[in-house]
Amino acid sequence: MKLEDIGFYTLFDGRARDSGPTSALWRCEVILTDMCNFRCPYCRGLREDCKGTMSYNDAEALLDYWIRERLQNIRFSGGEPTLYPHLGYLVKQCKQARVKRIAISTNGSADLDYYKELIDYGVNDISVSLDACCAAVGQKMNGGKKNMWERTIDNIKELSKLTYVTVGMVFTPSNIKQVKKDVEFAHSLGVADIRVISSAQYNEALGDLEDLDEGILDKHPILKYRVNNYRHGRNVRGLNVHDCHKCHLVLDDMAVAGDYHFPCIIYLREGGEPIGKLGGSMRMNRELWFEQHNSFTDRICRESCLDICIDYNNKVREFRWEMLFKCLQLQLSAKGY
Repeated sequence: MKLEDIGFYTLFDGRARDSGPTSALWRCEVILTDMCNFRCPYCRGLREDCKGTMSYNDAEALLDYWIRERLQNIRFSGGEPTLYPHLGYLVKQCKQARVKRIAISTNGSADLDYYKELIDYGVNDISVSLDACCAAVGQKMNGGKKNMWERTIDNIKELSKLTYVTVGMVFTPSNIKQVKKDVEFAHSLGVADIRVISSAQYNEALGDLEDLDEGILDKHPILKYRVNNYRHGRNVRGLNVHDCHKCHLVLDDMAVAGDYHFPCIIYLREGGEPIGKLGGSMRMNRELWFEQHNSFTDRICRESCLDICIDYNNKVREFRWEMLFKCLQLQLSAKGY
């Protein structure tokens, strides 16, 4: 399988083949603020030393560094990034630097006009959290915020007409019984794709999805990828002993919160230690972390690493072995064997 077939535009065979500490930064995510108007029960929040709101000067300096490192794709996250007062300016900065994909992860509750304004500034990927197919469960999953579910649904419908919109659906024991209905409802909203995942606390297979209509799956490549994994007994999270034990993504990918950069956004949200502080030596620090780190012996990586990351790292390993085999063949050929 080619990585392109998964459906995530930041994951492709060419990136895996050329992965390294000097390649372009393919995907970076920054937590702008821990402020949020929802109280989702599965959200663990941020480490104490990463809480708060990043100053505009710090955010601008971080983007300048990433852009100098040939940033290709960025995601603004939180908390709720639409509560960050300078979000529009940062989006404009990325657009002017010709960053290809400018994404936001949102709960979908902001005013529709503000989302449209962000699209005008340069946002071309909106990921919305949607964990229900009805208002009652939706209110339960957002922490009891009344009337927000209806606004979120209306926003998803309208924004899907304007740009690339996906929904992220997190399942826990509270909503797992309606997983199939939830996905069918998300499909009806006109979104480009549907990202289903079990919460880190739950981390169980979502078996009811195996019976989804093939027509729905064919319209959503990420959903199809995950459902096919379920059909083969594979859950979203977790490394196996035969998987690659090195995280090549850390070399050209970055997650930032507060004054620190982390291996990835999952590692950050699961309370893992940062690689280091923000600054001009971040990529060098990440290369050193890569060399010293074994993902399989790290509990967070072993239990929480996502299927897409695992497949990417396995693909890099495959390409490295192919390259080594070709080199050996050339050496043997040169010696007359």
